[in-house]
Amino acid sequence: MTAQKYILFFNQIDKDDLPLVGGKGANLGEMTKAGFPVPNGFAVTVAAYDAFLDENDINKQISNILKATDKSEPNQLNAASKQIERLILKSNTPKEVAQNIFAAYKKLSGRFKKSLVAVRSSATAEDLPTASFAGQQESFLNIKGEANLIETVKKCWASLFTARAIFYREENNISHEKVKISVMVQLMVQSEVSGVVFTIDPVTNDKNKIIIEAVWGLGEFMVKGQVVPDRYSVQKETFSILSKKISDQSVQLVKKGADTKKIDVPKKKRNLQKINDKEITKLAVIADKLHKHYYFPQDVEWAKQGKNLYIVQTRPVTTTLETKDKKKGSKPEVEGIESAKSHILTGAPASPGIATGHVRILKSAKEIDKVKSGDILVSEMTSPDFVPAMRKASAIVTDQGGQTSHAAIVSRELGVPCVVGTKEATTKLKDNLLVTVDGSKGLVFLGGNIKTEILKVKPKKERELKLKTATKLYVNLGEPDLAKRVAKKNIDGAGLVRAEFMIANIGIHPKEAIKLKKQEKFIEKLSKDLMTFCKAFGSRPVVYRTTDFKTNEYRALPGGKAWEPEEPNPMLGYRGAYRYIADPEVFMLELRAIKEVRHKYKNLWVMIPYVRSPEELAAVRRMVAAEGLFESPSFKFWMMVELPVNVILLDKFIEVGIDGVSIGSNDLTMLISGTDRDNAEVAKAFNERSPAVKWAIRRVVRICNKNNISSSICGQAPSTYDDLVEELVGYGITSISVNPDAINRVRRVIVDKEREIIRNK
Repeated sequence: MTAQKYILFFNQIDKDDLPLVGGKGANLGEMTKAGFPVPNGFAVTVAAYDAFLDENDINKQISNILKATDKSEPNQLNAASKQIERLILKSNTPKEVAQNIFAAYKKLSGRFKKSLVAVRSSATAEDLPTASFAGQQESFLNIKGEANLIETVKKCWASLFTARAIFYREENNISHEKVKISVMVQLMVQSEVSGVVFTIDPVTNDKNKIIIEAVWGLGEFMVKGQVVPDRYSVQKETFSILSKKISDQSVQLVKKGADTKKIDVPKKKRNLQKINDKEITKLAVIADKLHKHYYFPQDVEWAKQGKNLYIVQTRPVTTTLETKDKKKGSKPEVEGIESAKSHILTGAPASPGIATGHVRILKSAKEIDKVKSGDILVSEMTSPDFVPAMRKASAIVTDQGGQTSHAAIVSRELGVPCVVGTKEATTKLKDNLLVTVDGSKGLVFLGGNIKTEILKVKPKKERELKLKTATKLYVNLGEPDLAKRVAKKNIDGAGLVRAEFMIANIGIHPKEAIKLKKQEKFIEKLSKDLMTFCKAFGSRPVVYRTTDFKTNEYRALPGGKAWEPEEPNPMLGYRGAYRYIADPEVFMLELRAIKEVRHKYKNLWVMIPYVRSPEELAAVRRMVAAEGLFESPSFKFWMMVELPVNVILLDKFIEVGIDGVSIGSNDLTMLISGTDRDNAEVAKAFNERSPAVKWAIRRVVRICNKNNISSSICGQAPSTYDDLVEELVGYGITSISVNPDAINRVRRVIVDKEREIIRNK
């Protein structure tokens, strides 16, 4: 074999060499030949990898290991990966391959130098126009010297068989035998600043924008989500800077000697713009040329050293939405947004999707019969008694509320587009007005499609993950009608079944039912709905949160005004455990329904909300015990953690006797930060990821683990923030309960985080 078969410099490579140097290598060569500012380097080709496999006779051994592995079992997958890695790393590199790598490294470095290089894997199924598996294989920075380089090349070869890479090939039906790997050896750019450029807005798919992200130091921290980048938006053609969002970056990844280390960003630089306006424009121009060169939107990695900007890598953006009708070619898939000329209302995006329909304004729950199938439900706020109308609506718009308000939570559960916190929907919109609602962007447009039908943008259907995780994944539900469908998903149980929707559907205030001597009918209906959940989930737990109506919500039920006081602040008022003690008759109706269900279904557990003191919990526990529920060993008694006192005195609450807790991050965040999520004026200040809230969550999980009881979370936060899910798994939380639409995504985050923890042990 000649050296050229084992080694190719970037100026010898173009886009047609993908089978020889992989997707990353083909891109680097193509850009180099086209004159883009790419740091020089060379590829250790697929031929070198094949020669390595042949000389050590390990191809068949790898195949046998993979055939004997159940790819859906994380433990087996990790074990197989480690076995293959050991096999590759202990094998010898063919002499001719090693000599060619040494000669190329010497040529790249210069006669009397040993340059620092970045060594990156480039698989032949990576960075394809239809699938980007970036990040599946490894990259190594600041490598110096021939011996280190050879060992690092072998590590790149081994990275073709990380557990993650094996799993992704299985998921995408790519044969392991057909995927080969090349290794890129590239002069190291000592990045003062680095980042990515998207030649299309990756969130909105706006083709008229170029989005640039930038961080201090090396870019790995940004890729891993450990730092928040600056974000610059640039208009195509004019290259005018449309917006700049500057991040406060406290840490960076830099080269220190021969090592790559995490260090603090100097205080005087933390709030500074990472690159100047001229550099933003220059990067945008380069990215635009790359887009035109490849005839496809690009995801470009860049780095700055001194005054120079370098392109380190480019790959196709594979997440753009299809916007054309396959049959008709040019017709927009979503006509509603095209024909709605201008938005007339702006609010917070609360539930994704797009819908067109006629407005129906509801001043109170008494008017829910006004809403017909396909209408746009508009109200000041919603409460549980609005649910029958919310089921019929094609979209929901409210004046008040934030992304964790009642309207937002129920809309996501029902799969209905929703915009909250518009402030003026009920005054600006009129009954029968035709509008289009974009729940993904928080916009309401005047006009829309001629038809008054739901025009939801349907995301590409994901293959459901069948993997199991040590951290249980539960689902939040309130609607019995959805139980059977949701229970079929890869879910470990229902971590929050809300009482309020079921009781609202019964259609009468429980005290009024008692007065009219209709309490048996009330118990019967509640039992029937609970049985629907328990039957659907089989042996999996159903955690029922007992009623937590606020007085204003209870007043809205038929007969409610006669029994409920008017409070200045219902959120901090007569609710939760205190209500059960002060007026036990209603709670007894619930306990009787629970007892009835548990005669047949042993998977029903109970969770007590809004408990203000250990004494309150003890009193409620005695009421539950009096009904004989603790006599069954399968019965579990949980408490919601949603008040600061629950966090502060958690040890005392545990002493009362509970089997577990579930963190209600919505109320806990409001009460820690003093922010009403349902108040549109301050809803943007509601932050479930604030340091104070995270401290509280971490403390709760730690104390639960110390006392060997279950810890869970059922607020909106884990359904929204992947980084919080990763932190929760790292804390050692027992289970996470999310909205139905977040199940698959959150399962993937848990799988990846648990594998990372296993790898780092």
